[in-house]
Amino acid sequence: MDISTEPTRELPSVLTRTAGIDLDQFMDKDRRRILIVDDEPETITLIKHLFIKRGFDVAGAMSGKEALSRLTDINPSLVLLDIMMPEMDGWQAYENLRAVSTVPVIAISAVDQTESIVHALQIGFDDYITKPFNAEEVAARANNVLRRATQKNTVNRIGFTEIQLILDLETQEIFYRGKRIQLTGKMFEVLALLARNAPHLVSYDEMTKNIWNETSAPARNQLKYLVYLLRQEMNEVDDTCEIIKNIDRLGYKLITTNE
Repeated sequence: MDISTEPTRELPSVLTRTAGIDLDQFMDKDRRRILIVDDEPETITLIKHLFIKRGFDVAGAMSGKEALSRLTDINPSLVLLDIMMPEMDGWQAYENLRAVSTVPVIAISAVDQTESIVHALQIGFDDYITKPFNAEEVAARANNVLRRATQKNTVNRIGFTEIQLILDLETQEIFYRGKRIQLTGKMFEVLALLARNAPHLVSYDEMTKNIWNETSAPARNQLKYLVYLLRQEMNEVDDTCEIIKNIDRLGYKLITTNE
């Protein structure tokens, strides 16, 4: 496979709409996206070219930890995950990824032992591809996984690995540091709004407008009370850190890292 041509650094206005782009350079939110996780940059480059030519947008991560940190920003349609990586291997990365996302994942590994393949499929990987791989086979398997996921792959969770917080958008419950917490409707709306905008600040008026469709003083007071209740719930699990921060006279933000 010829990978000598470097991806263009020009904006997509000069690209044909049939070509994908490198998400590490520019992100088009309307395209299907693939996150490639491998500790070998040559492999990432190879797979990027493979999918760019097939109309996908792509992004790379060179470790499991980096992949988890980029997951929310990239919001990929599919993850290709190497198994043999230092520090956090593919098995650990998959376990952490599954705690916060239902995105389809294909294992790509130099290990072709039956035990490894069976284990991957048993714990929930959508497919397993061995290295060295054939480009057409990788593309075909990726498209098959995406087709199977189309009907069921709706985003129903928001997660932040570092602070161990997961929001289930269907059940309106959260999992905080391993503990399940059931929230009332408005409490969950407040937290979900902060989570969708994290780590950025959300103004008081924007929050009350979204939740009550008004920006009155009573709505502001109700917001303040709901944030107080949310903090109480989380403090019962862990009172050593405050993840909902009030920025005086501006609004609230969700702290998504252990500062």
